[in-house]
Amino acid sequence: METTEQEQAKQIDRASKQAGELSAAGMPLPKNWLAAISFIWAGQAASMITSYAAGYAMVWYVTETTGSALMLALMSICAMLPIGLVSPFGGVLADRVNRKAIMIGADLSIGIISLIAGFVIMAGDVSLVLIALIAMARAVGQAFHSPAMMASMPLLVPERHLLRVNTLDQALASVASIGAPAFGIFLYTTLGFQWVMFLDFAGALVAVAGLALAKIPTIRDEKAAQENVFANLRDGAATVASCRGLLLLMTGVTIGMFIFGPLSAVFPLMTYSHFGGDGYAASITEAAFGVGMLVGSGALMALKGDTKLARLIAIAAVVTGASTAACGLLPTSGYWGFVVLVTIMAMACAWFNGPLMTLIQRNVPEDKLGRAIGLFTAASGIATPLGVAVGGALAEGIGVAPFFLVDGIACLLLGLVVYLPKSIRALDAPAPASAGDPAPPHLDDQNN
Repeated sequence: METTEQEQAKQIDRASKQAGELSAAGMPLPKNWLAAISFIWAGQAASMITSYAAGYAMVWYVTETTGSALMLALMSICAMLPIGLVSPFGGVLADRVNRKAIMIGADLSIGIISLIAGFVIMAGDVSLVLIALIAMARAVGQAFHSPAMMASMPLLVPERHLLRVNTLDQALASVASIGAPAFGIFLYTTLGFQWVMFLDFAGALVAVAGLALAKIPTIRDEKAAQENVFANLRDGAATVASCRGLLLLMTGVTIGMFIFGPLSAVFPLMTYSHFGGDGYAASITEAAFGVGMLVGSGALMALKGDTKLARLIAIAAVVTGASTAACGLLPTSGYWGFVVLVTIMAMACAWFNGPLMTLIQRNVPEDKLGRAIGLFTAASGIATPLGVAVGGALAEGIGVAPFFLVDGIACLLLGLVVYLPKSIRALDAPAPASAGDPAPPHLDDQNN
C-alpha cells in the first residue's frame, strides 16, 4: 500500500506533466501564471505609488514642523519597529493559513487606516502623535503582508524568473519613489494633507482588486498547525540556522540595515539643513534615489540565473558605503553632486533585497518559508529602528553631513568582510535540483 507521501508525489508529478512546467517551489505551474503575476503586481504598483505619496507627506510634515533629526528618527522608529515585533507572527500565519487572504486583509486594513486618518486630519486634529500612530498601524499591516507575499512568489513563477520577480518589488517601489514624493508634496501643499491619505485608501482598494483576481495556491505546514505559535517560531529559526551560510549572510545584511537605516530618517534633513533646499528639492533627491533603484533593479533583472548572488550583496555594500561617505564630504553648495551620489548609492542598494530573498527561497523548504521570511523581516525591522535611534542621536550631535561620512565608512567595511566566510561563498555554488524536503507539505490550491 502506498504511503501518503508517495501518493502526493505521484499527484504532483501528474499535475506537473499536465501543466508542462514546475514553479520555483517544485509545484505544478499553471499555464496562466503570468496573468496571476500581472494582476498582483499591477495592484501592488498602484498601492505603492499612493503609499509613497502618503508616507512622504508624513515625513515632510515632521520635517517642516520640527526640523529635527531626532524627531525624524523617532517617527522612523514608529514606522519600522512594529514590523520587527510583529513579522515573526505574520510568518507563522503565512505557513498555516491562506496567504492570499492575509495579503487582502493587510492591504485593506492599511487602506482603512489611511481613510480614517484623512477624516481626522480634515477635522484639524493633525499632530505628531497622530502621525506616529498612523505609521505604527500601517507597519503592523505590512508585517503580515510581506511574509505572505514573498512566501507565495516561488509558487507562482518558474525558477528562471524567481530573481526577476523578487526584484520586481523594488523596481516598482523605485518607479513609485520617482514621482510619488513630488505628487505627495503637491497634494499636501495645494489640496491638503487629508487628500494624500484619501488617495492612499484608493490605492489600497486597487491592490485588493489585483489580489482578488489572481489565483494564489497556499502551502500549509500541517505539523505547524498542530503546534503553538512559539513552537512554530523555534522550528522556523532552526530551519534557517541549519544553513550556516544563509544565517551568516542574513546576519550581515541585518547589520547593514542597522548601519544604513538611519539615512532614511535624515535624508530630508540633509537636503533641508545642509544644502538649504525646500520640499521640492527634497523630492528631487527622493526621485534620484528612485531612478538609481530602478536602474539597479533593471540591471539585476537582466542577470543570468547562475549569478553569484552572495558576492553581489557584498559588492553592493562596498559601493553603497563609498557613495554614502562621499556625500558627507560635499560642501553646502554641492546639492547636485549629492543628487548624483544618491543615484549611485541607490543603484547598489537595489542589489540587496532581491538576491537575498532569492537565496532564502532557494534554501528554505516552502512550508517553512513564511516563518523564515518573517524572522528575517523581524531582524531587519528591529535593527533598522535601533540604527535610526543611534544614528539619529549621532547625527544630532555631530551634524548630518559628518554622519553620512561615518555611516558610509561603516557600510564599506561591512562589504569588505561579509563575503569572507566559506559558508557564505558556498551559497553561490550551483543549486541542487531539489531542496529535498523529506515531508511534502500540504498544497491548498482551492483558493482563487
